[in-house]
Amino acid sequence: MSSVSADLDSARRRLEADGFATRESDDLRTTRKWQGAMARAALRLYEAGDPGHDLRVPIAAALLELYGSGLADEEIASLVEAMLPIEVAALGLRVR
Repeated sequence: MSSVSADLDSARRRLEADGFATRESDDLRTTRKWQGAMARAALRLYEAGDPGHDLRVPIAAALLELYGSGLADEEIASLVEAMLPIEVAALGLRVR
Protein backbone atom coordinates (compact mmCIF):
# COMPACT_ATOMS: atom_id res chain seq x y z
CA MET A 1 0.00 0.00 0.00
CA SER A 2 1.37 3.38 -0.95
CA SER A 3 1.86 6.19 1.55
CA VAL A 4 -0.87 8.28 -0.11
CA SER A 5 -3.33 5.40 0.05
CA ALA A 6 -2.46 4.76 3.70
CA ASP A 7 -2.93 8.47 4.50
CA LEU A 8 -6.36 8.45 2.83
CA ASP A 9 -7.42 5.31 4.68
CA SER A 10 -6.26 6.86 7.96
CA ALA A 11 -8.13 10.10 7.19
CA ARG A 12 -11.32 8.19 6.33
CA ARG A 13 -11.11 6.24 9.58
CA ARG A 14 -10.62 9.48 11.50
CA LEU A 15 -13.62 11.15 9.82
CA GLU A 16 -15.70 8.11 10.70
CA ALA A 17 -14.41 7.90 14.28
CA ASP A 18 -15.04 11.61 14.83
CA GLY A 19 -18.64 11.31 13.64
CA PHE A 20 -18.37 13.22 10.35
CA ALA A 21 -18.86 10.18 8.14
CA THR A 22 -20.73 6.94 8.69
CA ARG A 23 -20.47 3.60 6.93
CA GLU A 24 -23.49 2.38 4.98
CA SER A 25 -22.79 -0.93 3.28
CA ASP A 26 -19.38 -0.39 1.70
CA ASP A 27 -19.75 3.38 1.30
CA LEU A 28 -19.10 6.30 3.60
CA ARG A 29 -21.86 8.89 3.93
CA THR A 30 -21.87 12.29 5.60
CA THR A 31 -23.52 12.70 9.00
CA ARG A 32 -25.84 15.43 10.26
CA LYS A 33 -22.94 16.82 12.27
CA TRP A 34 -20.87 17.16 9.09
CA GLN A 35 -23.77 18.52 7.04
CA GLY A 36 -24.33 21.28 9.61
CA ALA A 37 -20.66 22.26 9.56
CA MET A 38 -20.69 22.33 5.75
CA ALA A 39 -23.81 24.50 5.68
CA ARG A 40 -22.25 26.99 8.11
CA ALA A 41 -18.98 27.01 6.15
CA ALA A 42 -20.77 27.55 2.84
CA LEU A 43 -22.78 30.43 4.29
CA ARG A 44 -19.67 32.11 5.73
CA LEU A 45 -17.84 31.74 2.44
CA TYR A 46 -20.81 33.03 0.43
CA GLU A 47 -21.09 36.07 2.69
CA ALA A 48 -17.36 36.68 2.23
CA GLY A 49 -17.77 36.65 -1.56
CA ASP A 50 -16.29 33.23 -2.34
CA PRO A 51 -17.45 32.25 -5.86
CA GLY A 52 -18.06 28.65 -4.79
CA HIS A 53 -16.18 26.99 -7.64
CA ASP A 54 -14.09 24.63 -5.52
CA LEU A 55 -15.80 22.24 -3.09
CA ARG A 56 -12.52 21.75 -1.24
CA VAL A 57 -12.79 25.29 0.17
CA PRO A 58 -15.96 24.75 2.25
CA ILE A 59 -14.74 21.28 3.21
CA ALA A 60 -11.53 22.81 4.58
CA ALA A 61 -13.51 25.56 6.33
CA ALA A 62 -15.83 22.99 7.93
CA LEU A 63 -12.86 20.91 9.09
CA LEU A 64 -11.24 23.97 10.65
CA GLU A 65 -14.49 24.79 12.44
CA LEU A 66 -14.81 21.24 13.78
CA TYR A 67 -11.17 20.56 14.66
CA GLY A 68 -9.97 24.07 15.41
CA SER A 69 -6.44 25.16 14.66
CA GLY A 70 -4.86 22.03 16.17
CA LEU A 71 -4.39 20.30 12.82
CA ALA A 72 -1.22 20.46 10.77
CA ASP A 73 -1.55 21.52 7.13
CA GLU A 74 -0.81 17.94 6.01
CA GLU A 75 -3.62 16.59 8.20
CA ILE A 76 -6.09 19.13 6.81
CA ALA A 77 -5.05 18.26 3.26
CA SER A 78 -5.51 14.53 3.91
CA LEU A 79 -8.89 15.06 5.52
CA VAL A 80 -10.05 17.31 2.66
CA GLU A 81 -8.92 14.73 0.11
CA ALA A 82 -10.71 11.95 2.02
CA MET A 83 -13.94 13.93 2.47
CA LEU A 84 -14.16 15.29 -1.08
CA PRO A 85 -15.52 12.12 -2.76
CA ILE A 86 -17.87 11.50 0.16
CA GLU A 87 -19.26 15.04 -0.10
CA VAL A 88 -19.47 14.84 -3.91
CA ALA A 89 -21.57 11.68 -3.59
CA ALA A 90 -23.76 13.25 -0.87
CA LEU A 91 -24.49 16.21 -3.13
CA GLY A 92 -25.17 13.99 -6.13
CA LEU A 93 -22.41 15.69 -8.13
CA ARG A 94 -19.99 14.23 -10.65
CA VAL A 95 -16.26 14.73 -10.62
CA ARG A 96 -15.01 16.29 -13.84
